[in-house]
Amino acid sequence: MTSTQKDPTLVVIQLTGGNDYLNTVIPYGDPLYYDNRPNVGISQDQVLPINNHVGFNPALAPIKELYDSGKVAVINGIGYPKPNRSHFRSMDIWHTCEPDKIGDEGWLGRVIRDLDPKGENVLTGLNFGRGLPRALAVNGVPVASVAALEKYGVLTGIAPDLERNRALDIFARMYGPELGTGPVMDYLGQTGLDALKGADILKTAPLRYQTGVEYAESPIGKNLQGIAKVLVADLGTKIFYTQHMGYDTHANEGPVHPRLWSEVSRAISDFYDDLKEHNVAENVLMFVFTEFGRRVRDNGSGTDHGSGGMALVIGDPVKAGLYGEYPSLKDGDLIEGDLAYNVDFRGVYGEMVETWLGLDPVSVVGGNFEQLGFV
Repeated sequence: MTSTQKDPTLVVIQLTGGNDYLNTVIPYGDPLYYDNRPNVGISQDQVLPINNHVGFNPALAPIKELYDSGKVAVINGIGYPKPNRSHFRSMDIWHTCEPDKIGDEGWLGRVIRDLDPKGENVLTGLNFGRGLPRALAVNGVPVASVAALEKYGVLTGIAPDLERNRALDIFARMYGPELGTGPVMDYLGQTGLDALKGADILKTAPLRYQTGVEYAESPIGKNLQGIAKVLVADLGTKIFYTQHMGYDTHANEGPVHPRLWSEVSRAISDFYDDLKEHNVAENVLMFVFTEFGRRVRDNGSGTDHGSGGMALVIGDPVKAGLYGEYPSLKDGDLIEGDLAYNVDFRGVYGEMVETWLGLDPVSVVGGNFEQLGFV
């Protein structure tokens, strides 16, 4: 880690629904791609070439610019043994690092616990979106979840302040640990108090932020700008998480998939520019992933659940380039019509945990897995 990396932060972007790897990083130099994609294939003249074999979907033009600037690592063929085509099970595996059993702790929850073992900062981990992803969930580890930063808070609809303070006092005493009657009440009490504390800290972030970057009007753009506001406010958050929805493209993939990538590519580019403007880009690593890829052969208007996928690691700390082999499209190399994986995602996690965050990867991912050297 160089001396300029004073405050390593990880931003995880989940592409929910199973992104179509073959139409994102396109093997345009392989005739088998076009044989299998007569309906949803991307023509060679549209591809943004990385080399003579693969290139980006044109909707990833902002990502291609970052790639050409040395800011993007493309992880090819990422996955895990015995791939599962269920959204829920596959995402659960990615969230817990447990391919062989149902896990009870999220990998990023373990990271947050290792970063802040005493739980001194309720904002060490922060999710932008509704609910709490399994990746962040570990019993006893506080994580805030924010739908919209400017509206975030507890009982913020009550006015004036005196009435809100009285309501908050009742709320705090209702869930106060001194009234606990067992583990469940203790947990609820601490969760309630953490929510109160986190809400009051987070409401200061927008007041400390100005930018010359004009983000596009999209949900992922708003979430990444919210992350930028908290980063700039320097509230001690080390792990950020957000999702971009809609990648389950069984039908109508032609217009839907490029629109999704146009949104997320623009949002990532805007976010990176914002970080550069505020002189914090060198401290931030972005990780973009999805639960699985899609089937090699299209279904007429879209693609069905498959295996073997891709991930992106983006930011100033990245050693840019292609990592892992692009999986073979030959029939004999496919797994029931799907791409075979060749990079275990736990090695990618482990590298970010060890090389970027400076933690023990074994306690997070559950073993030693091959690392690629992208950080």
